[in-house]
Amino acid sequence: MSEPESTYRAWLEKAEHDLLNIDNNLAATRIPWDTVCFHAQQAAEKALKALLAYHGEPPPRTHDLVALLTRCLPFAPDLADLETDCRNLTYFAVSSRYPDDLFEPEEADGRAMNKAARRVQARVLAVLPT
Repeated sequence: MSEPESTYRAWLEKAEHDLLNIDNNLAATRIPWDTVCFHAQQAAEKALKALLAYHGEPPPRTHDLVALLTRCLPFAPDLADLETDCRNLTYFAVSSRYPDDLFEPEEADGRAMNKAARRVQARVLAVLPT
């Protein structure tokens, strides 16, 4: 297995772990929606970084999904329509992490971010080899 192949597969595995965290939280009696939003952003981030790694690009140290998406577009221009999902995922993950921001996502937010993360992941997986 080549270095880029091994690296991109590791990023995808980490993204799967974030989605598993979401699934586990959604199965709980008490669901921390901020955690669901955070892991949704993380899953999308890692999927986009996998795409970069596959193409031999070192993934940048950023959590800004719009910036990551922009770096991915030369390799997968059809992903451009994911910008709104990326913007929302970044917002909900960052703004809900700390109590001083006085923002607490609700169920609708968490469920929407879960769907957005899964859209990003599915679209990235569609342009990578299986």
